[in-house]
Amino acid sequence: MEYKGSDVYDHEKFFTDYLKRRHREESPNNIIERPVIVELMGDVAGEYILDLGCGDAGFGRELFQQGCSSYEGVEGSTNMVEKAREMLNETNGKVHHSSMETWDFPEARYDKVVSRLALHYLAELGPVFEQVNKCLKADGKFIFSVQHPILTSSIESASHSSQRQNWIVDEYFHVGKRVETWIEKEVVKYHRTVEDYFKLLKSEGFSIDEIRECSPQKENFKSEQEYIRRMGIPLFLVFSCSKSAD
Repeated sequence: MEYKGSDVYDHEKFFTDYLKRRHREESPNNIIERPVIVELMGDVAGEYILDLGCGDAGFGRELFQQGCSSYEGVEGSTNMVEKAREMLNETNGKVHHSSMETWDFPEARYDKVVSRLALHYLAELGPVFEQVNKCLKADGKFIFSVQHPILTSSIESASHSSQRQNWIVDEYFHVGKRVETWIEKEVVKYHRTVEDYFKLLKSEGFSIDEIRECSPQKENFKSEQEYIRRMGIPLFLVFSCSKSAD
């Protein structure tokens, strides 16, 4: 069975296993991707922030600790929404139970929109980018990460041990659907080239301020061996964009 979008997180065993992996101390999300996202978000004091594919909203809790005034998440998984609402207890944060494709984005509400490792699950990005542009204030920022296109191009390496030392890169310019076995489930992702992301953003009214590949920083690793291994190939691609002036 193939799982699309956030559906796989409502499979109970997958959900439990995912949370264990996601919150382990040396998760690449925590020590490679997160520092770059935090840096690009900058000062969030007093800001209104939207998080697309917010998961358990752990990042939302961090943003409140950094002084944001408002945090809203959009999440399609019932299990994740329940966890996210628990995470945001005693804050004014909100979680909307909806897919990104069907959510009713408000107009000119947010200072920043963030999305962490969720957009590569969507078949069509253009309409979502259009809605993100609409919901940002005039000087708003859109910051997001996706799985690096080198990884999504070919799924053959993903079938090997998580401790692999090399990767197979193939079919890079054949964009579209990929089915990857992840935590024993068949998960659908969509491969796009770096150029595809860039052109989509430009066509939907964004200026691209930075593109980052999340080079591992040695000080974030306890294991020298793990640091050396992670220096072998980029896992993440991050864009920082500004809403273009009309």
